[in-house]
Amino acid sequence: MVHNQYLNVGNNARNRLFGVDPYGRATSFRSKLLMMISQPGKSTRMLCWRRTSGGTGGCCIGGWVRKRCVLNSALLEEDERRNRRMLYRRLGYDYVKLGRIAVILFGLFSLIAGIVFSTIPWVDYMILEHLKLWNGSLSFHYWQKPGVTRLTKVYIFNVTNPDGFLNLGEKPKLLEVGPFVYKEDMEKINIKIHDNGTISFQHKKILHFVPELSKDKNMKLIVPNIPLLSLGSHSNSWGVLQGAASFILRFGNHKPFIPLTPEELVYGYDDPLVNLAHHFYPERKKPPSKMAILLKRNHTENGEVSTIYSGVKDMENFGLLDNVNGARKLPHWDKSPCNDLKASEGSFFPPSYYTKKRQEIYHLYDKDVCRLIPLQYRKSETRKGRRSTTSTIKMNSGGIPVDVYTPADYMYQSVEKAPQNKCFCPGNEYCPPDGVQSIRPCHHDAPLYSSFPHFYNADPSLLEQIDGLNPQKELHESYLKIQPKTGIPLEALVRLQVNLKVSKSPKIRIMSKLPNMILPIMWIEEGVTDLTPALKRYIYLATTFADIAYPIGTYGGILLGTCILIGVFINAYKSIMFTRETIEVSMRTLRRGSHLLHSNNFTRETIEVSMRTLRRGSHLLHSNNHRLLIIRDSYSVLPELPSPSEEFV
Repeated sequence: MVHNQYLNVGNNARNRLFGVDPYGRATSFRSKLLMMISQPGKSTRMLCWRRTSGGTGGCCIGGWVRKRCVLNSALLEEDERRNRRMLYRRLGYDYVKLGRIAVILFGLFSLIAGIVFSTIPWVDYMILEHLKLWNGSLSFHYWQKPGVTRLTKVYIFNVTNPDGFLNLGEKPKLLEVGPFVYKEDMEKINIKIHDNGTISFQHKKILHFVPELSKDKNMKLIVPNIPLLSLGSHSNSWGVLQGAASFILRFGNHKPFIPLTPEELVYGYDDPLVNLAHHFYPERKKPPSKMAILLKRNHTENGEVSTIYSGVKDMENFGLLDNVNGARKLPHWDKSPCNDLKASEGSFFPPSYYTKKRQEIYHLYDKDVCRLIPLQYRKSETRKGRRSTTSTIKMNSGGIPVDVYTPADYMYQSVEKAPQNKCFCPGNEYCPPDGVQSIRPCHHDAPLYSSFPHFYNADPSLLEQIDGLNPQKELHESYLKIQPKTGIPLEALVRLQVNLKVSKSPKIRIMSKLPNMILPIMWIEEGVTDLTPALKRYIYLATTFADIAYPIGTYGGILLGTCILIGVFINAYKSIMFTRETIEVSMRTLRRGSHLLHSNNFTRETIEVSMRTLRRGSHLLHSNNHRLLIIRDSYSVLPELPSPSEEFV
């Protein structure tokens, strides 16, 4: 209201003084009124103006005439500069205003995004979606064709005293020879995805010998004659047929120990007893035409069809077997838990991060020992690794948290210590001591037994019968390091030993002097110790990096947005309070000047103080980006007054 009144007074005075058409029509002399000060009771007035067209003007003192006006060009130039500065400030105010709006919007976005992302586990959702086995997920491509270097190392026990053992009653002296390393190319084929959340497939495996990591595969080693010694063990229950078997073996020039190369023992060799059994055994029990320990591993295409849970429905059974060849129980054993099939085939395990509970026992299905290997949780650690140089992102492949699992203590315990193992030796079958277990049902009824290498954690009596064994935990213990968030084994080594049960056969001459014992043949180490760079990068980003970056990003966004908004509000509050204070000071000064004018105490000092105060207030109104005046009008204060030497009337 006060602003509008001042505006009207100034316009009317200008119109009366300079003849400006009040209706806005053009005249020959148009000027902008700067200030008019009058003293009550006197006709003396001081008027200041400037031309809008020519840029000149002046100040007039006295009456309603202009003849004694003193032109002050310097004053007008300063006024022009001030007006330009005000224009620039207005433009700058617009940019600052837009910048402030942008800052406020950015702060709101950071705050809202931080709150939303901290309450919604979107990172876990993305990881979980690509962890499930569906056509197109990252895990599906890794699972279908892993691309990792999977090595199978074979160590063979060479019998250095076969004659002394057979004829002189000496302990068998064994010499470990190896490793003989085979690289395993593995791929899943004939994949079928089912609607019930399972996926079926077959394994395609090929073994390639790696000479640079191996001993000479053509060297001759003395090893037990597995077909002959198996026949001797079975012959004890044949009765009168045992003599016929002895006669046949005598003229066949068969010996309990034979020289074989590692290649023959692994890939297979021709044996007359095996050929005989191959022709006369029933079809469903017919053994292969060759004798080999790892013959089943080196098939181009494995006929076994496995079905596992894909995790699409839930993660509780992710990676676990649903059935093998349509059967939900192992056919080799009659009772539970020996014939249970709820186990992983080795690619994935249910991730404890998503199941919300750590699995104390995992089970791994091993076809070679026709049973499940129970793996017990031992500790959690951080897997260290070398820096990846093949990745475009230089990141440490180590530093990933893992849970360490090793075979459970009861795996190879005797029936007396672990009654649940009784189903591995049903009926009147021989139940071995601690450390070994029968695997004969899945090896065509050959008296083969599995154990840990060098009889690690086995009954001491087994070691006392043999020379040359030296069990060590670091070399002979199996372990898996499973990443709990993904359920992927980052490192896995399964170490198992194949043993032959030797039985004394009194009616078979060549085996009449053999003691009853369990004789080691070979032990195998298989697994993966390193992953592909792409898989390591994915696991690192999904675990270590995500666990650090996610809280920093979410809570950092909340903190940043909060700080920005608080800063904006504080700045606005200070601007309003400071401007209000300046206006109050200016009003008090003007009231004082007005009082002096009315009391005939008009002084130069009072006017200068008013001018400086108002000029400062006007500057603050614009520089602090808080415009209280919507229209800057035709009245303002002069930057300076005429010098005292000029004549005033």
